[in-house]
Amino acid sequence: MMKYKALIFDIDNTLVNTLDMNMIPLQKIIQEEKGEEWTLEEVYHFASYPGMKVMEELEVKNPEEVYARWVQYVNEYKASPYEGMDDVLKTLHEKLRFSVVSSKNKKQYDIDVVSLGLDNYMEVVVLEDDTSKHKPDPEPLLLCMERLGLNKEDVIYIGDAYSDLLASRNAGIDFAFAKWGSVESKNMSDSNYILEKVEDLLRLL
Repeated sequence: MMKYKALIFDIDNTLVNTLDMNMIPLQKIIQEEKGEEWTLEEVYHFASYPGMKVMEELEVKNPEEVYARWVQYVNEYKASPYEGMDDVLKTLHEKLRFSVVSSKNKKQYDIDVVSLGLDNYMEVVVLEDDTSKHKPDPEPLLLCMERLGLNKEDVIYIGDAYSDLLASRNAGIDFAFAKWGSVESKNMSDSNYILEKVEDLLRLL
């Protein structure tokens, strides 16, 4: 008997590789707005933050305008699926339901997920605009479970960031650390599963 009935995926650096396509444009924004040259390693600090939270942390003037410009720069790049992801999803989807919980907005979701055809697997999608609170608050995960009609013990959240782990704990559900796309491995030892590579997702069957 399978332990889970549904997998809930984060998007960035879990389902698709979006790290540099988001962070290189953010380097450009920081240079334009603050006149500072940050390394990619320094910018990676913001990898798991919602977009407007990044603007808040950077204390930019006119955050909505700057955020829109960042999105414009990001859209000049393309997300890429991790090698082997499509085959693994096909295998898992024969027995498990899929959903997404992400801090992305609908436009970003269309660009990064729909364009790759990965949305065809997803039964429920919870994005930034669907909730008033965001990870690590449990509200997005709780809404996803409600829409799936499943209980906490029926699902597991798969993500690459500490905020994903905290959201899972706050929602009372299991968590699998997608180490293949993560830039932060500290504080992740409390994960129920540590998945080194995409194929390790098959351990959740």
